Amino acid sequence: MRIAAGVEYDGSGFSGWQSQRHGNTVQDVLERALASIAGAPVRTLCAGRTDAGVHGAAQVVHFDVSAARPMQAWVRGGNAALPASVAVRWACEVPDEFHARFCARSRSYRYVLYNHAVRPAILHGRVGWFHAPLDVDAMAAAAALLVGEHDFSAFRAAECQARSPIKSLLQADVKGQGACILFDFRANAFLQHMVRNLVGALVHIGKGAEPPAWMAELLVARERRLAAPTFSPAGLYLSGVEYDTCWQLPVNGRIIAPFDLPGG
Repeated sequence: MRIAAGVEYDGSGFSGWQSQRHGNTVQDVLERALASIAGAPVRTLCAGRTDAGVHGAAQVVHFDVSAARPMQAWVRGGNAALPASVAVRWACEVPDEFHARFCARSRSYRYVLYNHAVRPAILHGRVGWFHAPLDVDAMAAAAALLVGEHDFSAFRAAECQARSPIKSLLQADVKGQGACILFDFRANAFLQHMVRNLVGALVHIGKGAEPPAWMAELLVARERRLAAPTFSPAGLYLSGVEYDTCWQLPVNGRIIAPFDLPGG
């Protein structure tokens, strides 16, 4: 039997999503919890791996089990065995052809940046921070230049293992909400550190170091060394994964956007 599940997690205390020998990853703790329900080892595959310190507001996984359990057992039982920073939000049986990664039509990320002279304390680890005032309009104009199919080599980590740097960015929005600035990106797929590198370049533009047109120049140059430094992982959230409705998942295409304010 193949099960799909929605998972939410605070990535602050983990070494990323992907399993590692030390066992301190989201995948490791999730698989241990699910195994306690299945009565056997469980291996999960996710829609999109996240780095250390990055959060998951709407991660999707699938796993295969032989044990027959009510769907709520994977949710309630799994959560009883998980640390407080990780939760299974839903679970449902899916056809064997379903694959959390390969069946995803798009993925969405939100970066939450606290733009204030004084660093945050209560929101530490959950938002990025920049001390100087930023020009939201300039950043929005620069972000608009990213939409479409481009070679994103200028925003790719050196250790990125993706076969191609060419990705289709379907959305790139920047908006202010109170003391926060929200950066929303949606694409068919992302390169390693791509969103954090895009945010770094946008902040560079927002502080007046470069004009919005600089973003287009970086795309053409395809040189990571010419772009801005990689931004902190603290404010980054996997905020949505879109699937075709034929899979009948509980949240087809719905975006769970952290730090949305009323009227936002």
